[in-house]
Amino acid sequence: MDLTTLPEPVRQAADWARQGWEIARQWLLSPAAWSQFALLLTAFVLAWLVTRRLRPALNRALTPEDERSGLLASLRLFLLIFVPLLLPVLAYLLTAVGEGLTRALFGSGAVIAFGKRLFLFLAARILVREIVTDPFLKLIGRMILLPVMALYALGILEPATQFLSDTTIALGNIRFSALSVVRGLIAGSVLFWLGRWSNDQTGGYIERQEMRPATRQLAAKAAEVTIYGIAFLLLMNIIGVPLASLAVMGGAIGVGLGFGLQKIASNYISGVILLLEGQATLGDFVELDSGVSGTIVRTTARAMILETFDGRWVVVPNEDFITTRVVNYSDQGSSNRFEVPFSVSYDTDINRVPAIIEEAVARHPAVLDRPSPPDCELRGFGDSGVDFAVEFWCNGHDDGPNKFTSDVGFLIWNALKAHDIEIPYPHRVVELRQTAPGAA
Repeated sequence: MDLTTLPEPVRQAADWARQGWEIARQWLLSPAAWSQFALLLTAFVLAWLVTRRLRPALNRALTPEDERSGLLASLRLFLLIFVPLLLPVLAYLLTAVGEGLTRALFGSGAVIAFGKRLFLFLAARILVREIVTDPFLKLIGRMILLPVMALYALGILEPATQFLSDTTIALGNIRFSALSVVRGLIAGSVLFWLGRWSNDQTGGYIERQEMRPATRQLAAKAAEVTIYGIAFLLLMNIIGVPLASLAVMGGAIGVGLGFGLQKIASNYISGVILLLEGQATLGDFVELDSGVSGTIVRTTARAMILETFDGRWVVVPNEDFITTRVVNYSDQGSSNRFEVPFSVSYDTDINRVPAIIEEAVARHPAVLDRPSPPDCELRGFGDSGVDFAVEFWCNGHDDGPNKFTSDVGFLIWNALKAHDIEIPYPHRVVELRQTAPGAA
């Protein structure tokens, strides 16, 4: 069969198959190869026997007691994870010793070198199947690590790498090798997984620190941007993209932000200002200039999310917190002053009213003595009665689960009724005019 008529990949595969057959034939007919096979088998059996005796002892030694905790216990648990690698690692080490003897006696060690690579492949397989628990890392191991180790064990990793390096992909005027694409996918997956893991660890550490919520959020965001920024720069360097081109691209992005994405950039900058100044943070009850009010339940780089008392979430851009008037009822503490107006009849001795109402309102469990106790004031003389109002302080807001003004209204009603004080209702005088008889 004429191989010159076949496509280049098929010819390359056929050439590799022919080379593999030649190597296998030489191994089968060579006494040195058979001795190396015997050494491999001996190394594997010896490693299996040692592992059978040593593994239970290692499990007992590295398993910490239930009540133990701390750095040493964590280190022992970490080492315990890698105990399944004992068999292939011991076989690899014993094979390495046998390789030195074989090369000294026969001047050849190709078979035993293949055995060493095979034991490394078995170690990688155990690592992926039994040790790695993260789903993403397990997928990377199955799709990338095991195929690479299989090619390495067969001795064709270098030719495969050279083939990918020689294969170019063109996108317009841009040309790059298939190897750079594979390298970028592998490096990108690992780097951004490491970035996510580092970000989670850093975020957990920041959450445990004693600092203001706004400062904590700013530190977490800064750490996240820094970690992923470093990962991106490393990835660009691994792929081979020059950092000078990134500077040009960054300038173009800056111009785009200045013109086309002005609002988005403004919201991001406003979010950083809010985190630095701490004017509004998680848990604050705010009222916007538009009349929308609610509790801040979530903050993002672009907007804040308010939850109203009817359960609705309102997304408010960060810029609105900077450029408009915002009333923060929680900024100076959670105490707020409320007022309930009422009226009494003109037949009432109004000198008794303030003491009666202040005593009744003070019995409410949510009413505070500080910054001031309940204060009943005379507000004016109305058409139907004398107008009063009682002012009082409470923690929280008069909405949702809190019914401060409603409860105080009941207290005022009951107190006035208990002291026979009448609450007036509007009086109207109706004048009836009768037309004289005979009038037109």
